[in-house]
Amino acid sequence: MSLERIINVAFQVYAWLIFIRIILSFIRHNPYQPLIRFVYEITEPVLGFFRRFIPPVGMLDFSPLVAFFALELLRQIILNVIRALGL
Repeated sequence: MSLERIINVAFQVYAWLIFIRIILSFIRHNPYQPLIRFVYEITEPVLGFFRRFIPPVGMLDFSPLVAFFALELLRQIILNVIRALGL
């Protein structure tokens, strides 16, 4: 498996975890369930970072949307560097 493919898969998995976190915000769940705790622990560092700059508007939290754009931008930058280095 190429380095480019590994990076793409890693970013896709993280994007899906953020999406799952969004879905969890709309349904009642047990926050102590291990799988749900895992999703929160993995996504909170990124979402918390963006929440510091983009406060919720009413009941809407735009940090996941900004995180999606930032992750895509970061993925493109990393892939361009890898391609430029010929890895």
